[in-house]
Amino acid sequence: MNQPNATSRREFLNWGTQGIGATALLTMLGDDGLLQAADADKQPKFPNFPPKAKRAVHICLVGGLSHVDSFDYKPALEKLHGKSLKYNEKPDIFFGQVGLLRKSDWAFKQRGKSGLWVSDMFPHIAESADDLTVLRSMVSESANHTPALFFANSGFQFNGFPSMGSWLSYGLGNESDSLPTYVVLPDVRGGPNGGASNWTSGFLPAQHQGVMLRGGKQPVRDLFPARPVPKGSDADVRAFLREINTGHLKRNGDDPQLAARIRSYELAARMQMSVPEVSDLSGETKQMRAMYGLDQKTTADCAGRCLLARRLLERGVRFVQIFSGGPIGGSPRSSWDAHENVKQNHTVEAARIDQPVAALLKDLKQRGMLKDTLVLFTTEFGRTPFTQSAANRVGTGRDHNRYAFSVWMAGAGLKPGVAHGVTDDVGWKVAENPTSWHDFHATLLHLFGINHQRLTYYHNGIRRRLTNVHGEAIKAVLS
Repeated sequence: MNQPNATSRREFLNWGTQGIGATALLTMLGDDGLLQAADADKQPKFPNFPPKAKRAVHICLVGGLSHVDSFDYKPALEKLHGKSLKYNEKPDIFFGQVGLLRKSDWAFKQRGKSGLWVSDMFPHIAESADDLTVLRSMVSESANHTPALFFANSGFQFNGFPSMGSWLSYGLGNESDSLPTYVVLPDVRGGPNGGASNWTSGFLPAQHQGVMLRGGKQPVRDLFPARPVPKGSDADVRAFLREINTGHLKRNGDDPQLAARIRSYELAARMQMSVPEVSDLSGETKQMRAMYGLDQKTTADCAGRCLLARRLLERGVRFVQIFSGGPIGGSPRSSWDAHENVKQNHTVEAARIDQPVAALLKDLKQRGMLKDTLVLFTTEFGRTPFTQSAANRVGTGRDHNRYAFSVWMAGAGLKPGVAHGVTDDVGWKVAENPTSWHDFHATLLHLFGINHQRLTYYHNGIRRRLTNVHGEAIKAVLS
């Protein structure tokens, strides 16, 4: 007869091989070399050369940040406000509505000792201008959100290709035996367009998939059984299973896959302890909570995720990804997709992340972690210097711009307080040093001590890599 509060062996096994249990199992199989490609012995060992970075945190802005309103100062827009943009071919923009040129809605100032131009949209991040390395000449191959976001994360416009976090996990492995290598922290308003395809492991072994952590008592799905289990009965079940599995292992001649599966349960148990501990921010000081804006309504969501990111990095997680912006669409929009009104949209979105992101930078620096931590701040494309308007007038919104946009990096191995690349007078297209996502990814891998041409995986007859067959590390920004 079944006991009402007991966990059956079938229930326990089912729980243990889904959610957190599956992550643990795949990690153990990977550690045992059981999920490697047939020609894995040909894969070079990484890093190839001494790395500058040990870990990274990626703040990914969903929807398209306007570079001409944030990090790419264009005084010519002041003079040309209300004028028509002259172009030789029809612009590849999403809605195709070319209005008149519009000046920035924020004042730009030179910041810090470096004199880096940053607008008042990001007053807190501007305080750390001397730590930023701004890439002002980014270009993308797509003006559509989903493929552009895939391209930024994986180097390909289609889903099914491994993300950069997964490639780092595959190349360098895990530094922690109780936490995932790659953790994703989505916006409380929802996941980005494309969802989990943005942090997929693609054709790489499944243990390199990004693991999503959420707020609340269940940071990871299936972290605990669906119903309460009395303390004693859980211990008895575990002891009973251990005895059965040990005997089964002996009868099968110490099969390595079975051994890895058994040890996966031990890893899952460790994660039951480590995940709640790292997710509990109650022990942070009042000063730290105030610096991040954890107790303010506007900044609480991003503050909690930035603070959690720092705690994860401290405990050996290699790559943490923070998304700013939920699903595209809706009214008002919950992303950076400012078609209707840039001033209104970007004011709201910037207020949510400016203080927390700046606090993360300062926190990492004061702990001595910024010297070997890479901070990435990206968006899938920029926005047009002209307004989105079917009529020949100055509107309030801006369309997508794949021809030029800005991102920044900070930390390990980078020249701080500098800007790389130049756009034309109004920020419409790149004028000098065009930088592709392949170049960005090659630079990321270089900072981790990896030659991007050597980090490969044999799949469907092709030796794939994050940078496809393109890309060069941006040596001008390396220290």
